[in-house]
Amino acid sequence: DHLPLDMISSFGVKVTNTPLAVSSATADLAMALLLASARNLQEAIQIAVSPDTQRFSGTWMADDVGGTTLGIIGMGRVGLKVAQRAKAFEMKILYYNRNQRKEEERAVGATYCAHIEDLLQQSDFVMLVVPLTPETHKLIGKRELQLMKPTASLINISRGAVVDHDALVEALQNGIIKAAALDVTYPEPLPRTHPLLKMKNVIVTPHIGTATHNTARLMMENMVENILAVLNGHRIPSEVTSY
Repeated sequence: DHLPLDMISSFGVKVTNTPLAVSSATADLAMALLLASARNLQEAIQIAVSPDTQRFSGTWMADDVGGTTLGIIGMGRVGLKVAQRAKAFEMKILYYNRNQRKEEERAVGATYCAHIEDLLQQSDFVMLVVPLTPETHKLIGKRELQLMKPTASLINISRGAVVDHDALVEALQNGIIKAAALDVTYPEPLPRTHPLLKMKNVIVTPHIGTATHNTARLMMENMVENILAVLNGHRIPSEVTSY
């Protein structure tokens, strides 16, 4: 999303990416963040390792995942992979997408929401899996957060600028939503004094959705395939012509 594609194309340069290689690893992290947020693992780990802990409280509680509703915003490759994993956790799956994906719906038992507002109001977990475009810039702002349940969590594995961070901080501080789990922020990294880094109900990871050994190898293989296709005048497997 940071490349001026029209200008690059005007020089006869091809742009490619590796979408097939990254889907599974990114979806795995999405579920890890969802589970960690629901079970409040960040606080639990701190309790377990703190030198001040003398005993474990029998009243410390978190939330279930099974039987809850996941709302996926963006049912592309990664969104579908997330839905497949959520199905295994016996979650009800809603999704919002530019176009209805009937085949994917049937595969995972998902329900299409024609309006994002419907998804936000019904979901216990809202998962952002969209590219950053002018249309999705600050897609989730104050109005959208206020539509969510006060017990809901927001998980962002797309791009940081898809969420209005100031509105998110306000929503978390005032109990508009319960929690957030973010693999992406804007900027990256956040300033060390940013409120999101100080909140117990927020998990922030350093944009590690694709950071696995196997995914890195697959990405390299896909990159080489794209380069060889360009050099040999063949069809490019993963050419990027628009966002």
